[in-house]
Amino acid sequence: MTPSVKGTLMIEGCELEISNPDKLLWPEQGITKLIYLQQLGELSPYLIKHCNGRYLTTIRYPNGIHGKSFYQKNCPQPQPSFVHLAEQNGIQYVHLDSLPTLLWLGNLAALEFHASFDRIGEPLTPTEWVLDLDPSLEEEPRIMEAASLVGQLLDSLGIASVPKTSGATGVQITVPLVPDLSFDELRQLGQFIGDYLSSSRSDLFTIERLKKNRGTLIYVDYLQHYQGKTLSAPYTPRARPGAPVSTPLTWDEVARGPQARDYHLLNIGERLAQVGDLLTQTPPQQLRPILSFIKGKSPSPAGR
Repeated sequence: MTPSVKGTLMIEGCELEISNPDKLLWPEQGITKLIYLQQLGELSPYLIKHCNGRYLTTIRYPNGIHGKSFYQKNCPQPQPSFVHLAEQNGIQYVHLDSLPTLLWLGNLAALEFHASFDRIGEPLTPTEWVLDLDPSLEEEPRIMEAASLVGQLLDSLGIASVPKTSGATGVQITVPLVPDLSFDELRQLGQFIGDYLSSSRSDLFTIERLKKNRGTLIYVDYLQHYQGKTLSAPYTPRARPGAPVSTPLTWDEVARGPQARDYHLLNIGERLAQVGDLLTQTPPQQLRPILSFIKGKSPSPAGR
């Protein structure tokens, strides 16, 4: 048996033990745990921003992406003193609010970070609205076309939005919000969008929840955005070949048909240095007038 290798780092005044730094987590890319921690450090200002204040679920891969994995909601033990917790429904979630906490999770081979839509200790008025486009096919060449159509529809309603690769097969459309509408009200808006898309482009979209009944259609998932549910956080790595990172895009980029694997752990830092965080560059949207509009009108938003 190979002996365990350990070392200690001081990060922001916190002592952090690093174990097995040479362990391969993404073998095909040669990404060891040490390289992963270095890349997490580069991602940290962005990833922490979008996880801070939310209930965090991680997916851990102790032996890399080709090994067994498990979801972690309760804080791993032993818990360092610098790791803060947030309790909800009897679960002690890690509150990802600092670089030492992020690197501690990375050392535990937490390769994916999924953040809740509801915020810790705050009223249930979401600060973003998300439509999740979920392909039925593992390889879906139409996913960016579908995302573009959703963006055009939202734009026709006067809603500015930001597309984001999931880092896997899907795309999420995020609308930063003035915190005014409830989750239930946003579901009404989401159902309107889903109904319209699945009716006007029945060759491409569906709102059928059961995957076995979708055929090859792309599911417009407006139900995932709700209290207690999570989604892959912006800038989370994904435990897939190529080490992709969930990455916000511009609509011009979507039109060029990029693939999720274009944005990965080994190049995301350069991209962020060039374009910054696109999710913070779109102002919060006020959607109550739009909700009132669709309640009072027949579903023909393109003619607005």
